[in-house]
Amino acid sequence: MTTPFTATVLGLPRIGPKRELKKAVESYWAGRIDADDLAEQARALRERQLRELADAGLDSIPVGTFSYYDQILDTAVMLGALPERYATVDEPIDQYFAAARGTEELAPLEMTKWFDTNYHYIVPEIAPATTFSLHPEKLLAELQEAKTLGVAARPVVVGPVTFLKLAKAVGSDEPLIARVAELVPLYVDLLGQLAAAGAEWVQLDEPSLVTDLNPDELGLVRSTYDALSAAENRPAILVATYFGRLGEAASALASVEGIAVDLVAGSEPDAAALKGKHVVAGVVDGRNVWRTDPDRALAALASLEGVAASVAVSTSCSLLHVPYSLDAERDLDVSLRSWLAFGAEKVREVCALASAHGSAGHEPAELELTRAAFGARRNDPRLRRAEVHDRLAGLKDIDRQRLPAARRRELQAEHLGLPLLPTTTIGSFPQTARIRTARADLRKGRIDQDAYVRQMHAEIDEVLHLQERLGLDVLVHGEPERNDMVQYFAEQLDGFAATANGWVQSYGSRCVRPPILYGDVTRPRAMTLDWIGYAQSRTDKLVKGMLTGPVTILAWSFVRDDQPLSDTADQVALAIRDETVDLERAGVRVVQVDEPALRELLPLRAAEQRAYLGWAVDAFRLATSGVADETQVHTHLCYSEFGEVIEAIAGLDADVTSIEAARSHMEVLDDLNDVGFDLGVGPGVYDIHSPRVPSVEEMVASLEAALKAVPAERLWVNPDCGLKTRGNSEVEASLHNLVAAAKQVRTHAG
Repeated sequence: MTTPFTATVLGLPRIGPKRELKKAVESYWAGRIDADDLAEQARALRERQLRELADAGLDSIPVGTFSYYDQILDTAVMLGALPERYATVDEPIDQYFAAARGTEELAPLEMTKWFDTNYHYIVPEIAPATTFSLHPEKLLAELQEAKTLGVAARPVVVGPVTFLKLAKAVGSDEPLIARVAELVPLYVDLLGQLAAAGAEWVQLDEPSLVTDLNPDELGLVRSTYDALSAAENRPAILVATYFGRLGEAASALASVEGIAVDLVAGSEPDAAALKGKHVVAGVVDGRNVWRTDPDRALAALASLEGVAASVAVSTSCSLLHVPYSLDAERDLDVSLRSWLAFGAEKVREVCALASAHGSAGHEPAELELTRAAFGARRNDPRLRRAEVHDRLAGLKDIDRQRLPAARRRELQAEHLGLPLLPTTTIGSFPQTARIRTARADLRKGRIDQDAYVRQMHAEIDEVLHLQERLGLDVLVHGEPERNDMVQYFAEQLDGFAATANGWVQSYGSRCVRPPILYGDVTRPRAMTLDWIGYAQSRTDKLVKGMLTGPVTILAWSFVRDDQPLSDTADQVALAIRDETVDLERAGVRVVQVDEPALRELLPLRAAEQRAYLGWAVDAFRLATSGVADETQVHTHLCYSEFGEVIEAIAGLDADVTSIEAARSHMEVLDDLNDVGFDLGVGPGVYDIHSPRVPSVEEMVASLEAALKAVPAERLWVNPDCGLKTRGNSEVEASLHNLVAAAKQVRTHAG
């Protein structure tokens, strides 16, 4: 009989507590280490992590969640589903990275957001001719590593339904989930191999089951898991669902032994769906950094008794989404620190709750400390400031409105004097070693503020000169002073705290440090005025003011959970509004307020989406409606499936919307036309997440495709996203080609 476990987590971070994997992968890309060195550094990271989790007290530890880049890309490799074009690359590891990042000759696969998180996954391409085949060597090797260490390992695999739901059909309109029967024999084979390797449980991740599924899809879920459960010589199956309420899909999992449910973002399924099962209860939030309310968690666990056959305590989802440990945060405010739990602390919470739940009333001391922290947090005066709430209460409809778009376009054409198909970039330029060194020198006291400002001014001058030499029409200052587009603002707003080492993976080797939004938000002083004002004083061309929008600041922060998100969004919006007004007063006539995360926070269930989009659009309009109608407001969106929020994009009412379109081949433009979009739009003409330099001909083809959907007088020419992660030589060559393409198309577009 399969032994139920009591304490676990659903997944693990893999980038390393000091970003060791990031550095190793980037060293491999740069040719400084070889594949064997990379593999050894990765193995050492996994071993240390497994030992730490076992020592902490987990009695079931996930393996197979490690990835050099992305777990969905790993699954595509496991299922033999990489497109044929990557077979021209010799080594498997290089094929893998070619699919993720592209090469000089090969475009990468698309990338988009993982459900409603800030993690990005690589989108598999499945063509009618794709023939699936099983390649489980990576998973089996990681399971064997754990078994050798004596760890109670539970292999984790992305489930077949979620894999197909997240993949992209190429060359066919048939829903890919209809092909799930092709994957069932491969998963049956995999289950057998895992059982033979000593796995007692296997976790199949199916977060797609918390989304809206139609009756046909639910039928396929049921038939798929009935078939897998009927396999002989297999581990017990735990289907892990997270990011929301499982709902109607629970009954389709009747044949499996276990279900993991998210009791933070979701709720407990009907008792009938859990009867006789091992239920892994996600009562510790895997996505946010606040301590778990022990009374709420223990009550949720108690409610499962008598319903489930057995109960394990877990995180609500993988710990991929939170930093490794608070141990590295020595400078955080003492009170704030006591309210927080990062990855290591969440593991301890899981173990403490499991101990309390299983001991008939005996509670570890840690739970009482948590109760005390909860009380202190509720009463902290920084959480609620009367002047903030008074200002919000005084807002009127006019505070979120500007003149109609057509009239604004006339005024801006008169005042800005831009050519047809104006060229610009999204904002950031490469964050060079010289810039990072200056920032570190200031932080460590090796240079003073005046010396730092002089260095940043020199960087701005260099970026402006490059843009003028290349012939761009609307310039940016390059953002050399910014460590991150959200953290930079959070560090200057009251109500936020920044971490020193709170790194989480965004995609591939890209890591971010989300700030912690813990209290009411105010702007003590202007945040960008000095830098952008300096840039505008150095050129006769237009320079864009660069700001981050309220929804994106929320999405890319760890946000307070004690008031509605809509209220917090409006607080941030007022701070951004004040900044736009200051920039305009200083002579800046183009202001960009980025909202790349608009789609990211969209609730997974359709019934909840309208309310979110309403307040998200309102917050953006509050942030951008304080300037005159002659001032041109831009926004930027990237790497999401935009179709679901296309009306909201139009509702933002930005004068110009730049949007990711290179990897998705301008598909978004048809969606915009379907909702009568009549504002300026800049569909990205090259993918900045790949190191390849696109040719003039490629960009011309993209622009000509765009002109079939957007009239020339509303079309802008720009990259997909900011350039901070690219090298100087790539950027210069790509922007040279971008300007050349715009000039070529401009000659016949008018």
